[in-house]
Amino acid sequence: MAKKKKREHSISTNKKAYFEYAIEEKYEAGIVLTGAEIKSVRDKKVSISEGYCYFDGDNVFKIRGMRINEFKNAGYVGQNPDREKLLLLTKHELKKIQNKLKDQGMTVVPLEVFISPKGFAKLEVGVGKGKKYHDKRESLKDKDIKREIDRYIS
Repeated sequence: MAKKKKREHSISTNKKAYFEYAIEEKYEAGIVLTGAEIKSVRDKKVSISEGYCYFDGDNVFKIRGMRINEFKNAGYVGQNPDREKLLLLTKHELKKIQNKLKDQGMTVVPLEVFISPKGFAKLEVGVGKGKKYHDKRESLKDKDIKREIDRYIS
């Protein structure tokens, strides 16, 4: 079993992504932020539920729809909460993601925003395929069964 990386703390998660998509692979990407944006991230004023990742050009990987609310003490510099953010991955990881996206129905979705142990804001992205309606019903049924089992055990 693979060792799970230690995260300092989670800022925002996209619970809907696990329901809507069957995630096959996960990648950890850095985010290019301004000074006021990182302060808003640390204040947990981030929403990634409407976000999606895409390739702009050859090897430029961006996220659109990730909302970082304005930091109230940012000063005179204006901040656009809905601007596109650049994601930082290695060339090898970018190539793997591009090859996966060539398959029919594959997409890249943001899963979680967190602060790394070194203090950097990171984004966990997942490559997955959209679930069909019956798959979603099956996952809901499994969740209900697990809840019932836990209720009787404890």
